[in-house]
Amino acid sequence: MRTRLLMSDQTLFRSIDVFEIDYVPELFNYRESQLNDLAYQVRPALEGGRALNAVCRGLPGTGKTTSVLRIFAELEQTTKKILPVYVNCQNDRTKYMVFSRIYAAVFGHAPARTGISIKSVMDAIGGALQRQEKSLIVCLDDANLLHYNNTLGDVVNSLLRLHQDYPGARAAVFATISDMDMDLASDLSRWVISPFRPSEIYFPPYDAEEIRGILQERIRVGLYPGVFSVPMLDRIVEQTMESGDVRVGLDLVKRAVLNAECAARTEVIEEDITKAYEQAKHVHLACTIRALSADERLLLRKIAELSQGQTEPLISGAIYTGGEGKPKISYTAFFKRLRKLDALRLVDLIRVQAGGRTSEVVLRYEPEKVVQICG
Repeated sequence: MRTRLLMSDQTLFRSIDVFEIDYVPELFNYRESQLNDLAYQVRPALEGGRALNAVCRGLPGTGKTTSVLRIFAELEQTTKKILPVYVNCQNDRTKYMVFSRIYAAVFGHAPARTGISIKSVMDAIGGALQRQEKSLIVCLDDANLLHYNNTLGDVVNSLLRLHQDYPGARAAVFATISDMDMDLASDLSRWVISPFRPSEIYFPPYDAEEIRGILQERIRVGLYPGVFSVPMLDRIVEQTMESGDVRVGLDLVKRAVLNAECAARTEVIEEDITKAYEQAKHVHLACTIRALSADERLLLRKIAELSQGQTEPLISGAIYTGGEGKPKISYTAFFKRLRKLDALRLVDLIRVQAGGRTSEVVLRYEPEKVVQICG
């Protein structure tokens, strides 16, 4: 049967934005419980008080960010009492950068690039909240990345104690965390935990049927009818389950449809999905590596080099010493970097010693490709 071809001015997309990572869908299924929990945390601010603090914990691609953005969008549409501010900690990874993002939300423009101190930025924010009588809620998305840089405690503490210098200024923190082993109660100082005391909201991984439902809804909204058959959707669901991240599935759908368009076909076939996967898998790797510091990138490259031709399991202690004499950093600092690579799903850490930090380290990508991208 001959496949019908696209005309030169036709497209298969109703709206390609539906498949972007930052898209917030109108119909957001499978996270009703988590949305209700977040709404509960916000309720005191709607009544003129301060919102309750929360930690949204779950693996990457489990709906944490979308849930918070969904609540923030509703707040922006329904009340002037609350100022919600979203901070992407992959991009804003210092205290100054975080508070600059909050300053921009408060005043409509970023602070001056030079000649202004972090204290001046914080004072301006505190004074504005005091005058405007607004309640601030800051989402620190991927807050575990701030913690690896020893910044999270300082940021949270400064936000939650703004009222001490500016009576009436109200601020709360929603932190999303993808490191399932991080224990904020023990990792942060008592000085920080005292005002923080967050409620924890857990986001479990999506199962196959939930992933199917999410992709079906995006396909319904974002594509014209008949572009995706049931067998092709099954293939996307299967590859998404392998990655454990629904964002991979959304990206695969978009790339597969673009491939079909390039071939002037009106429906996606197996070849489009196979090609899309080859395109997508290293794009995600490159984007994640860009979020690393220079030292973290060096560690990842070292793991990749040691993994080449490795037949025995790669152990964290062997990576730490690396046969290079005395290491330049403490094992605690080294293991923090290793945990960050695990949280970003670049490696898998498998504990081999109960109660200890010795772990088997498994690289999730081809070592040669990691070395190439790390540079």
